[in-house]
Amino acid sequence: MSEEVILLKDLKLVPDKYYNYTQALKNSKTPIVIDNGSFTCKAGWATSKTPNLTFKNILARPRKERGKKDGETLIGNDIPNIEAVRFQLKSQFDRNVITQFNVQEQIFDYTFSHLGIDSNGSINHPILMTEPVANPNYSRLLMSELLFECYHVPGICYGIDGLFSYKHNIGKKTGLVINCGHHTTHIIPVIKGTPDLLNTRRIDVGGYHITYYLHKLLQLKYPAHYNAITPSRAEELLYEHGFLAVHYTDMLKKWSDADYYDRNVKRIQLPYSMTVVLTPDQQRDKRREMAKKLVEMNARKRDEKLAEDEEQLQQLLLIQEMIDDGEPIEEVREVLKSHGLKNEKDLRKLISDLQTRIDRAKSKIAASLNASNVEEHVTEEPKLRLFKNKIQLPKEDTISKTWLKDIYKRRQDIIDKKAVRKQRRQDMAKRGTAASLERMRLISQLARKDKRDDDFGSRDEDWDVYKVINKEGGDTDSDEEQEKITELEEIIRFYDPTFVSSNTNEEQNPKEAHQLHFGIERMRCAEVLFQPSMIGCSQGGITDTVEFILKKYNAETANALAENLFLTGGPTKLPGFKERVYRELREMRPLETNINVKLSNSPLLDSWYGAKEFANSGDFHKYLLTPEMYAEHGGDYFIENYCSNMYCPLPEAIQEPEGLSEQNQEI
Repeated sequence: MSEEVILLKDLKLVPDKYYNYTQALKNSKTPIVIDNGSFTCKAGWATSKTPNLTFKNILARPRKERGKKDGETLIGNDIPNIEAVRFQLKSQFDRNVITQFNVQEQIFDYTFSHLGIDSNGSINHPILMTEPVANPNYSRLLMSELLFECYHVPGICYGIDGLFSYKHNIGKKTGLVINCGHHTTHIIPVIKGTPDLLNTRRIDVGGYHITYYLHKLLQLKYPAHYNAITPSRAEELLYEHGFLAVHYTDMLKKWSDADYYDRNVKRIQLPYSMTVVLTPDQQRDKRREMAKKLVEMNARKRDEKLAEDEEQLQQLLLIQEMIDDGEPIEEVREVLKSHGLKNEKDLRKLISDLQTRIDRAKSKIAASLNASNVEEHVTEEPKLRLFKNKIQLPKEDTISKTWLKDIYKRRQDIIDKKAVRKQRRQDMAKRGTAASLERMRLISQLARKDKRDDDFGSRDEDWDVYKVINKEGGDTDSDEEQEKITELEEIIRFYDPTFVSSNTNEEQNPKEAHQLHFGIERMRCAEVLFQPSMIGCSQGGITDTVEFILKKYNAETANALAENLFLTGGPTKLPGFKERVYRELREMRPLETNINVKLSNSPLLDSWYGAKEFANSGDFHKYLLTPEMYAEHGGDYFIENYCSNMYCPLPEAIQEPEGLSEQNQEI
């Protein structure tokens, strides 16, 4: 096994900076490009080389504490530790479709404020924004309504992120886009620069499912570290050490080999805190201090209770004096009633009980003061008397190093016997070992004996033979041996304070106990993209879906698509993704088919780069949806472009005939 131990980075997010809103930007009407992904949001000016902002598309709204003002809402990179607010996280997405527009509005506020826009009541820049394939009209309607009526933008253009990335890397050639997102994977055929959305297919598996699957695999493998294995750490392990197997079944066979496992497994170190081991003197002082605090706490409670009882007794004695002095009966009854008493008899009984309780409490206080100076050795002595019943202890003045050494030896002998039996059990589980052969020899000898004069078990030596042939190796006396070890260790610890008993490996080496062996999980988690059934999804994998789409075209078009397979999206960064797609399609397609697989130059950012190029093109403004068009055609309307969805208008509402409504009311 590789001795290298990998430390988790546990990177903390760095807050985004606020940019200056220059006069040139104010006057130029520069478009704002927003790649609104369900995992990360990339936003920036169309004139920027890279996105000005890249942050996780989430917000955290801390719970309101009683008596305090509402906590500040944190968005994206302003959340320093996502795991600390994991259960307060909110997203505007339901899978890959936006449904929570109150959250989206806060994301827009965060984006525009960090871009430095300080115009009052409006954003005077056109917006180019990505949306999912086949985005529902209602979702687009609400998005247009938000941008036009809340931010008063001059124009909106929508497009598909995977197609922007394809255009940036490939251009307008015929090809097949495999766009792996956070929640879904889309496979989009592009015919001569135009997306064929009718033959596009979606797989409901993405980067989120890979991370989730890995997270659960590691938690099941290491239940002792259930809380330490977080989704953020699973995500880090996936993209730092995960990969896709080119031949999954062949790799499974390799990982079953112990030598291959040792050479390729990654040892991941989880954070841990060293346990401070106290010396016997420190332990004794700690116990004494805790006992002292407990005595003080009990004494304080007794004093408080005694003071309450004495105060109540004084009040009752005053009432008794009123009765003895002949105060008016009505006034006495009112006073008795206020103390929950019915008559003078109840008063005298309560006074007697209180006096008894006070006397008893004062006696306990006096006794505790006399016992406060008792030394610790008084409590240690009974422990030794308990051992005298089983282990012969010498007198205090005759204890020598030889006697203590003998106690050490007796303890070690028992430990060695247990180790021998454990090894014997392991050997018996294997065929051909000396232990298993000896067991078979003894069994055959016993079987040959004459049953009429069978006296096996009458001698003490027979028990040793039984333990040899017993598969459990004589585990029946292990409890007694463990009890003897415990007693011997207590005696040694009493006479030798420096003694440290043999504990578990976790206590001896906490560093190794907090390590994860990241082996077969490295490739198993990402396999869900090609075998969704591993997580219970009934859909086909990526290459199965690609083959399904190619069969919808004639041979010439299918070959043209296979010659230009394009991979984009975060999960495609995993090593082996490109090779896996090529290998499986090579097996599926005819021998003469030329297959070429290209990976995006920047799988995470190329969709933003492609959208930026489109925003800077001369055709951009003719694809803008203006407020006038929005008011005339309705909220779901948009202008199609070569990277967008198809516009499918909502059907008009069916008008109910005039007479029919009256008939319905009568019914």
